[in-house]
Amino acid sequence: MKPSIGRIVHYRLSEQEAEAVNRRRRDFHESRSAAERTGFVGHVGNWAEAGAVYPAMVVRVWDETTVTVNLQVFLDGNDALWATSRAEGTDAGTWSWPERV
Repeated sequence: MKPSIGRIVHYRLSEQEAEAVNRRRRDFHESRSAAERTGFVGHVGNWAEAGAVYPAMVVRVWDETTVTVNLQVFLDGNDALWATSRAEGTDAGTWSWPERV
């Protein structure tokens, strides 16, 4: 299969990405914006872990020979992760096709 814009794939978070997601979510809560109901919309959601797999939409195909794409990763929260220039694979920081059931 070839990736194309709009296709849904699975993305495996890296350690650095999980830390960045959790830092943004923690910063929002520590800013007291949520508790004080300022109207500011921040990053909220469940704890992200390295190796966790999330659905992602292909938003750009860079190189069909290496299957490099940009993705919007749908996290378990109100935010998303922009994963750029990612290759197909099974390691953290890569995407794969969903299994057919």
